[in-house]
Amino acid sequence: MTDQPDRPQLYLITPPVFEPADFAPTLARVLDAVPVACLRLSMAGGDEDRIARVADQLRELAHARDIPLVIERHVLLAERLGLDGVHLPERTPGIRKLRETLGKDAIIGAACGASRHEGLSAAEAGADYVAFGPVGDSPLGGGSTVDAELFEWWSQMIEVPVVAEGALTPELVAALAPITDFIALGDEVWIQDDPLAALRRLIAPLDL
Repeated sequence: MTDQPDRPQLYLITPPVFEPADFAPTLARVLDAVPVACLRLSMAGGDEDRIARVADQLRELAHARDIPLVIERHVLLAERLGLDGVHLPERTPGIRKLRETLGKDAIIGAACGASRHEGLSAAEAGADYVAFGPVGDSPLGGGSTVDAELFEWWSQMIEVPVVAEGALTPELVAALAPITDFIALGDEVWIQDDPLAALRRLIAPLDL
């Protein structure tokens, strides 16, 4: 956490593909060095047994450091594995029903691309946070990016926390810091030879 109220917290996203035996020590090193508010397990593929094994391992790492772990897409696994919540892809319906299923204490986050309308719908349905992105140049989202104006409007008008993610740079982090609640980083960190050093460069504007 940061003592500066205008500074967002850090939200880490795992790579879509990784070997747990190699990734776990790297993740532990990062979590021990930098204050992280939330960790998202984002694994490609649909092998539930493999995802479950990885989730068990990462849950131990995260919970030992009092960091909540949410899983992307796999709602049933979130409940079954005792995870802290779920991060829903864009245009996922049924947030109200999901809240009933997971309970009031579960974290429910919603990816909303660049759509203010989707963000408002998710917030009204009970999402704990909405995520807009990508904010930097990326092939994701059809190549479009989310303008800082959306984050500025959201931070002024809506109480539900907002997350900025996707192709972030130190310059974007600095620009978005006053108008976001969380900065989410994933591939920007893990594809580098030294993920911790890369993370520190990216969040340098936050003074974490």
